[in-house]
Amino acid sequence: MPPSKSEIEAIVKTADKGSPLRRRLIWGLVLLIAAIGAWYWWNATSKQSLPVYVTEAVDRTDIIVQVTATGTVEPTNQVEISSELSGTVRSVEADFNDLVTKGQILARLDTDKLEANVELSQASLTATQARLAEATATLNETKDNYDRAVLLEQKNVTTLEGMLKAKAAYDRAKAALKSAEADIRVAEANLKINQANLEKACICSSIDGVVLDRNVEVGQIVASSLQAPVLFTLAADLTSMQLQVDIDEADIGKVKVGDKAMFTVEAYQGRSFPAAISELRFAPKTVDGVVTYEAILSIDNSDMLLRPGMTATADITVAEIKDTLAIPNAALRFAPPVEAAETGGTGLLGMLFKNAPRPPAATPKTDTDGRRQIWILKDEQATAIDILPGETDGSKTEVREGELNEGDLVITDQTTE
Repeated sequence: MPPSKSEIEAIVKTADKGSPLRRRLIWGLVLLIAAIGAWYWWNATSKQSLPVYVTEAVDRTDIIVQVTATGTVEPTNQVEISSELSGTVRSVEADFNDLVTKGQILARLDTDKLEANVELSQASLTATQARLAEATATLNETKDNYDRAVLLEQKNVTTLEGMLKAKAAYDRAKAALKSAEADIRVAEANLKINQANLEKACICSSIDGVVLDRNVEVGQIVASSLQAPVLFTLAADLTSMQLQVDIDEADIGKVKVGDKAMFTVEAYQGRSFPAAISELRFAPKTVDGVVTYEAILSIDNSDMLLRPGMTATADITVAEIKDTLAIPNAALRFAPPVEAAETGGTGLLGMLFKNAPRPPAATPKTDTDGRRQIWILKDEQATAIDILPGETDGSKTEVREGELNEGDLVITDQTTE
């Protein structure tokens, strides 16, 4: 303990004023006080510079590796029903959410003009059939005339010129018959086209499903000359749907067909729905320089809670390791600071600069075979060991190999007292 003020005054008074002894006593006391103060300051500084390690015990746990992706819930089969014809809508026979079957009538166009075209085609076909009969009769007549002319010419009863005229008439009759037959085929084709157009005036469902959207009203004029208008949007059975998510290119190598997933939607807070990857598409999607790949997840929607277009966030399980040694990820990032001797020493100079910035931490060691160096607290000292890390769930990492046991204290950070 340093001398008290009263003790110092008593010692000073014992010496004569201005005597050499008095001066030596005063300087001795000053030096003693300075030495004691320096000792206390150095001791406090030394204690403050002692490293204090933040540790966490190694334990055994399950590591579940997941890839997160977002997307939308969609029907497995969605069809847009359009009209190939232009015309006026005469009736609408299906509405939103209606269940429809394949072939069921959804809407009808006005058919007056189409029916007239069919009648015109039928009349044209009848006329061409009559011309075909006429051409057939003419052909038979000219053939008989030509045959007689040949016989007569052989008997020298008629001239060669008469026989040639009969032959020319016969050839023209054959050509006329072929033309009439072609006209028949044209008339039949026109009739089929007009009949098909009449049938297309009935807009029918192409699948069994439900009406998701209707964009047509009675009296509306449909113009399909430039682009076929979408009148109805149908979805197949909504009890089986799919989730289309975009997976980042950094994660696409981890996922595969068959991986299980759980996803959530905003409509049902706190509830998760199961799914499984059924398809991984190779075509890339690039948005703002970010490359993603589309994955299709199958969904069982038997309870009909999910609806098309819902935004979903899916957690896809790509790996699951049971009961394995695990360390916090912070232990892989920790490395002790560079020794003070390498950055200026711990002597008087180090004490003078005790408020200098903390020495930089060394870079964690990583070997070419994937081994990493971590630090454990052993006998109150930081000790480096090598491990082979495995899968990580973002907070903890599997330890596949290394001299690490359950209960060992791994260092995650360092402070000073």
